[in-house]
Amino acid sequence: MDQDGANFKFLTSGNEFILSPRFDMKSQRITFMSYKNKKNPPKVYVLDLETGEQDLIGDMAGMTFAPNFSPDNNHVVMSLAKKGTTNIYEIDLNTKIKKELTNIYGFIDTSPSYSPDGKKILFNSDRGGRRTQIYVMDRDGQNIKKISSGEGSYRTPIWSPDGKWIAFTKILLGNFYIGIMKPDGSDERLLTSSWLEEGPSWAPNSRTIIFGRQKRDGSNKIYAIDIDGNNERIIYTPTDGSQPSWSAHLN
Repeated sequence: MDQDGANFKFLTSGNEFILSPRFDMKSQRITFMSYKNKKNPPKVYVLDLETGEQDLIGDMAGMTFAPNFSPDNNHVVMSLAKKGTTNIYEIDLNTKIKKELTNIYGFIDTSPSYSPDGKKILFNSDRGGRRTQIYVMDRDGQNIKKISSGEGSYRTPIWSPDGKWIAFTKILLGNFYIGIMKPDGSDERLLTSSWLEEGPSWAPNSRTIIFGRQKRDGSNKIYAIDIDGNNERIIYTPTDGSQPSWSAHLN
């Protein structure tokens, strides 16, 4: 749909449960997790928006999920959950070669997101204790560093297109928040709070964040808010919506 909710259309048939759609940097493809085969764990696919063809790229033993495109559009980073452990993998879309970036038993590393220059990857993990925190690592999985430091649990980190901010979901004292921080973890700001909200995505100008909010009646709506915490508004859709992804500028 357009950024104001106009020109809404379905890209998939609705016959399978789909989560976490994400645009590539040219807005020509999306990657997502699908329960296409109900007998098997869900997997990550890439959908070509022009042809409608779907390509299974997360074809590994276990559940693959939480995908994101690299800035050069040649790779997708995702999580693989298997035998009680979740690690992060990068898939080369041309060769289909899979590279394991994290490898720590018994913990959950997920929600990976590339930096705008493609040199770093954000993710959230419980490797440091009960509360999930935000980490950053080099593109090859080296030099892992925790950057979040506040109270509560942090999830779904994503870099702004200009590289100046990281948006995230935070859970603290039973409430959900959408917030931002600098890439080194400083200057944390909580922009909005509700019973349940998550999955921030950046506008191309890095000034607005779109996210999903679930109300206590079970309805799911899409909202947007500016990074100064002002101008919160609902994005009207003909059906409930969650886990939004904002495309790059369209040519």
